Amino acid sequence: MPANKLALIRYQAIDQCLQNRYKKWTLDDLVQACSEAVYEYEGIRGGVSKRTVQLDIQNMRSSKFGYEAPIIVLDKKYYTYENPQYSIRNVPVSKHDLQILSEAVGLLKQFKNFGYYEDLGNLVSKLEAKISKKQNEGRSFIDLEKNEQVKGLQWLDVLHKAILQQSVLQVDYKSFKARNTENLNFSPYLLKEYRNRWFLLGSTSKNAVRLLALDRIQDVKEMPAATYIAPTKLDVQTFFDDVIGVTKAVGQQPILITLWADAASTPYLLTKPLHSSQQVTTTNPDGSVQLQIRVVWNFELEREILGFGETMRVISPPLLAKKIRKRTQQMLQQYLQENEPKH
Repeated sequence: MPANKLALIRYQAIDQCLQNRYKKWTLDDLVQACSEAVYEYEGIRGGVSKRTVQLDIQNMRSSKFGYEAPIIVLDKKYYTYENPQYSIRNVPVSKHDLQILSEAVGLLKQFKNFGYYEDLGNLVSKLEAKISKKQNEGRSFIDLEKNEQVKGLQWLDVLHKAILQQSVLQVDYKSFKARNTENLNFSPYLLKEYRNRWFLLGSTSKNAVRLLALDRIQDVKEMPAATYIAPTKLDVQTFFDDVIGVTKAVGQQPILITLWADAASTPYLLTKPLHSSQQVTTTNPDGSVQLQIRVVWNFELEREILGFGETMRVISPPLLAKKIRKRTQQMLQQYLQENEPKH
């Protein structure tokens, strides 16, 4: 396959030109066709250079991508296919490519219940039809984590489109703690998934950054006349970089956290770090380790630490250690207060 999408667009444009035998195609003609195709599909202006198209033709002629296109030059000027029936669309798919496509189809099918992927069914069906002509349909050997009972997935499509189009939405929202429903004029910035729950980062009409859980959204309507508020208070792409989970206030700074983990949990922490900032600072003779992470202090961080039970302890900061100790004591009280079974 071509190295990138733009190259594929150019190859297809060249292919369409050379299949048309009623026109003589010069290099300038092919450059123009490629430029128009790139603008049509990607909105990129500026055109395509002659050198780029010449390299494209060279790649199409070679076996690098499996095309081996029979492109010839007539009268030292006009490009065409030596075989009038040739097209890069007719190039047979290799056994290796079929295996990769089969796995890709299996992965795509696992998103079938997401509202955002409403058109995916048709795409998957087409891929399966193409693949089944070449090989028997097999099982998928990759199973992504999913929860088909998660609520709020029906909003993914409309929210994603609003982000792309920078459209304002009227969102009827009621959090778990709220008594009444909020009616928000909301400028959406980013969709974020965490543990099978989806969240929407954006800004209200008062320019207050909010994170909305999709499963608490009751209704969404477009507001064409409203003015979209661009994200000026935060870098959307890096906002969650120093977060475990999704809870973070604008301007909240990460803190350095030192943890101790016993020998049993250490291999899991080394192969699946708590966070990308994780670093092991000390390895003890008994196999236990001290490690550090730099993240914001939030509920999800506490829950992650508590999830390791007795195999993990907070060393610093002292306030976090105190908070975890208090929560474990409260947990113990829940079990101590449990009624004895009646005989």
